[in-house]
Amino acid sequence: MSTASVKKETVGTVVVLRFKGKMTIGVGDVLLREAVREELAKGSRNIVLDLSELSTIDSTGVGELVSAFTSVTSQGGKFKLVGGPQKLEDVLQITQLITVFDVYSDAREAVEAFREEAHQAS
Repeated sequence: MSTASVKKETVGTVVVLRFKGKMTIGVGDVLLREAVREELAKGSRNIVLDLSELSTIDSTGVGELVSAFTSVTSQGGKFKLVGGPQKLEDVLQITQLITVFDVYSDAREAVEAFREEAHQAS
């Protein structure tokens, strides 16, 4: 039985990847990588990673967050996070990754941020 899953939802031009479970070496790390690659291959460029149901994350999982961010931005996209457990917030603060990621309290807020950015650009 897998201890991680990713559900996808499209809201306009934004793809929301809802991650549930563990993001640790050999479990959710590969799942996240594959989900992001699949969306980029489809042409998606606005991606929200919702970690509100993340139960555990280790250094491999943090590395996958950075990798996902890099993959999306290197292809001209934008990547936003929805915060997860306190441990994730602590890790993002300690590593200063909080300054790299756009972190939101819920997916609706992150999707709205994409809309506002698109409106400001036009």
